[in-house]
Amino acid sequence: MSLGDAFQGWELVHFASKAKRHDVLDNERRLALYEAGRLRMRGEAPDVASAARLEDLLEALVASNLGEADCDRGDCEACGRLAVLESERPASPPQVGPERPPPPPTTGAEPEVLPSFIYTPSRIPGLRFSPRNSEVLAKVRDGIIEDAADWVLHYQALLLDAQSGFDRLLCIPLMRGVRHYKYQVDTALKVLREMRGRAILADEVGLGKTIEAGMVLKELIVRGLARKVLILTPASLVTQWREEMDVKFGLAFEIMDEFEDWARHEFVISSIDTAKRGVHKEEIQRLSYDVVIVDEAHKLKNRATQNWKLIASIRKKYMLLLTATPVQNDLEELFNLVTLLRPGQLSSYGGFKHRFVRRGDRRTPSNPRELRRLLKEVMIRNRRSSVLVLPPRRVFSADIVLSRAERRLYEDVTDFVRDRYPAYGRRSTSVNKLSLIILQKELGSSTFAAAETLRKMKESPNFPLEDRLVLAELHERAAAVAENEKARRLRQLLGRIDDKAIVFTQYLRTLQHLNAVLGADGHTVSVFHGGMPPWDKDESVRSFRETNRVFLSTEAGGEGRNLQFCNTVINFDLPWNPLKIEQRIGRVHRLGQTREVHIVNLWAKDTIEEYVIDLLDKKINMFQLVVGELDLVLGRAEEERTFEEVLMDIWTVKDIARRREELQRYGERLLAAKGQYESMKSYQDNLLGPELAAEASP
Repeated sequence: MSLGDAFQGWELVHFASKAKRHDVLDNERRLALYEAGRLRMRGEAPDVASAARLEDLLEALVASNLGEADCDRGDCEACGRLAVLESERPASPPQVGPERPPPPPTTGAEPEVLPSFIYTPSRIPGLRFSPRNSEVLAKVRDGIIEDAADWVLHYQALLLDAQSGFDRLLCIPLMRGVRHYKYQVDTALKVLREMRGRAILADEVGLGKTIEAGMVLKELIVRGLARKVLILTPASLVTQWREEMDVKFGLAFEIMDEFEDWARHEFVISSIDTAKRGVHKEEIQRLSYDVVIVDEAHKLKNRATQNWKLIASIRKKYMLLLTATPVQNDLEELFNLVTLLRPGQLSSYGGFKHRFVRRGDRRTPSNPRELRRLLKEVMIRNRRSSVLVLPPRRVFSADIVLSRAERRLYEDVTDFVRDRYPAYGRRSTSVNKLSLIILQKELGSSTFAAAETLRKMKESPNFPLEDRLVLAELHERAAAVAENEKARRLRQLLGRIDDKAIVFTQYLRTLQHLNAVLGADGHTVSVFHGGMPPWDKDESVRSFRETNRVFLSTEAGGEGRNLQFCNTVINFDLPWNPLKIEQRIGRVHRLGQTREVHIVNLWAKDTIEEYVIDLLDKKINMFQLVVGELDLVLGRAEEERTFEEVLMDIWTVKDIARRREELQRYGERLLAAKGQYESMKSYQDNLLGPELAAEASP
């Protein structure tokens, strides 16, 4: 199988976006990868030259370790598969090569060319025909066709019946692999019945606002009430939204960008930054949409911004605004959001101020009960304490001391990284910078993970000869290390645990080493990683649920799998993206968990992982935050760089005193951000109260 056959179209588009963020491909090659993905999403087969170029592009991504680089989708199964693929050729510099020549012209009469398309058969889980359908199925088998006019009349009657009322959700049987909860069904019904399809979904974090929005949208489509849909999200969530709508609701959305014709597609997703650009904004304003959905809608809190004006100018019948923080600073933000959804609901701004805003206090309403009554007509806010009661978490820190060989290798690799990382950060050779980041991360997991990256780096022409000589010596030493102190400590921990346990690692080669070690100790192990086909993944989860004791998983195990029958998570290594740690915990600390959840963090002293523990555990106590809150805390830190980038910049400071000082300063910023978030959360709870929750209608 070729590399191109391993990925779907939207995954190729995702890789093009990720390659741009990490500067792995130049612009021409990135656009070629993007177009290959779009071609596949449309179901069209590439020509021979395009297929060959796609192979070249994917080879370059594999060689550059892009799959192991930090992903804005958090826990990304596509990147997991990319990370385990092997490149069949050495890494090459990311430069534009000569185009392949076109095939020579043929002579004589051209053969008939039939249109080609890509078809992937799929099975509908649980599909069963009732015995009452036997007559209809027999007619289909025998080719008996009803009169077309009768069929159309029957179809129109069904549509009228479907539109008659929202006494139940017709979309529930059509959802795929979604575990929905009563409060989500109540929310969707209330939006459709009482709010006429226009609502602010303001559930607290982690309660599934995307699922609620998807249920409302799917219901409107099933009932024939929506045909043209626009979803606007932050750029980092575009691909995630497209995947969720496709996988969970069977809705195929087109991702819009500078190359697309907005009028061509019925279901479109775009970043709001793309949508508000001149030519796109004019096209969107010219069109009319049945449904508009805006995620992270708190970014529309200022009606003087281009974002607010864009949403206000779109012609739409139904609209959903999603935000966990509908008001953060003052009551004007609330007015702006509600006015965007239903102009006049809170009167004019002058009338709103006169009625609700106290003189000298823009945060506390003068008539809170009346304000909540008006908000209840347009906003639903389910609170975790009312709909989601989870058992507590207990966090255990298991620090280790590296062996002498591991310590010497760690220090020498770190010196190599510190000497070169600042220079690469200032120049455009980001392939090298990315390799250094991945190498430092892998070394915190195991020498087995780092050895393969060292091998690739020593063979890469991206590095000068003197660097490759150093890398060759480091690779030889890494390959010679046979033991792993973390693995020894893990074996001790599992010996003291009587129940099932999930062990997370980021890297396949670490997973392979642990699988062999734990198997030799007599543990029954289920292995789960991004390179496995779906049926093997399902079998791995099944065997862990029924018989096996250890679930050994890469990040792919954190996506879409409910493992709450287990209550112990062991982080063999710690991702530098805190949201990935949160996703790991969320696999077991979720609805259905009845036992106290135990989280064990393995980390080595005097390594960058100690910095991660210091910042996330000791400073902001992230392991006690509910799923989703950490993102809001980090978002208030007013830091343009990602957590990973800040961490790497601090770690590569050579002077130890200055390094500790910068670590302390960043920790204080995170602590202040957490305090701001908690203050904002308390303000929202007091302002909005419990009255805005969705109740089941009689």
